[in-house]
Amino acid sequence: MKHYFALLLVLSVFVTGLQPVLSQNPAEKPIRVLIVDDQSPGYYPMPTATMLRNIIRQDKRFEVALAEDAEVLGTDLPFDYDVLLLHFKNYRTPKRDAAIKANLDKFVTNGGGLFVFHFACGAFEDWSDFEKFAGRVWDPKLPPHDPYGRFSVRITDNAHSITKGMDNFETHDELYTCLRKSEVPIHVLAEAVSAVDGKPYPMAFVLEKGRGRTFHTTLGHDEQSLSAVSFQTMIKNALVWCANR
Repeated sequence: MKHYFALLLVLSVFVTGLQPVLSQNPAEKPIRVLIVDDQSPGYYPMPTATMLRNIIRQDKRFEVALAEDAEVLGTDLPFDYDVLLLHFKNYRTPKRDAAIKANLDKFVTNGGGLFVFHFACGAFEDWSDFEKFAGRVWDPKLPPHDPYGRFSVRITDNAHSITKGMDNFETHDELYTCLRKSEVPIHVLAEAVSAVDGKPYPMAFVLEKGRGRTFHTTLGHDEQSLSAVSFQTMIKNALVWCANR
């Protein structure tokens, strides 16, 4: 019993935004989203977690919580959610490393939704199997991205439920050129052409593993990047798709 209350105390410190869900038809329940962030030493600080949470919670289809310690991925907490949104880049080995990796595998394979956001493409640099969930991962040997600035995002699939009806849009962001090539099959939904080398690079794509679904976007460097209305629409549509609604 003492351990039970200790766990509740830990989660109350690191997770915000939890709300009870009333019993109802599963198709009508809010889609439960857990944003997993971490600002501790050894993690790359991304400034968009709070803004991202606020954008998602404006839509009544979602119930969103923000975890401020990536170690929660090694607990039972992720299995209370429909979608895990990874919002961190890790440069050190987590304390619960084995449990985190086992949980992510179980969560996605058994039907959970995974949302890989911006630099989370490098969330598990030392884990080769992360590529199977993320589709493409950060390669530190490649040029990281174009200089931050304005560029056009081209929708490459107007039929997919995430991008259906969406037009190409302008954004201020980092155009990532650093995703390693892989044999893992992905379906690209949006791309942008690098001003540096003139080549197209995926900005958003999807894949499926087991019964789970992954949406991966390299966009979202800062608050200005997140302010693009079309990008916000893509994020919300992607969460619905990841939850298989």
